[in-house]
Amino acid sequence: MKVRTERIALQMQKEISEIIQTQVKDPRVGFVTVTAVEVSSDHTHAKVFVSILGNEEERVRSMQALERAKGFIRTEVGRRIRLRVTPELHLKRDESMDYSSRIGKVLQEIAAREEPNVLDSAKENEEDV
Repeated sequence: MKVRTERIALQMQKEISEIIQTQVKDPRVGFVTVTAVEVSSDHTHAKVFVSILGNEEERVRSMQALERAKGFIRTEVGRRIRLRVTPELHLKRDESMDYSSRIGKVLQEIAAREEPNVLDSAKENEEDV
């Protein structure tokens, strides 16, 4: 990715995040974090990755609300960032936070199952001494 495209993506991420937090008034939009923006090389399209906190129903409602507000968000981005063409926004749910959370839970479960075994073997080693 070119340096200019990367700078545009980072600036868009910052601006979109701020717009969602301060200007999108839809109550269905929950706690949304813009995790990344990927801008096409011709700057006409931008994938906006969002992470949404809440249960599945809340996430779906938040995504629907963001889709409805997409035109407004794009207009605001165009006002804040001077580009020849404001990129068309494509919202994508970022599942990486969910994935890492699931991995963390699995690791905790494994550790909890192995912890008694570790304590038992430690006791056996003490008895042998």
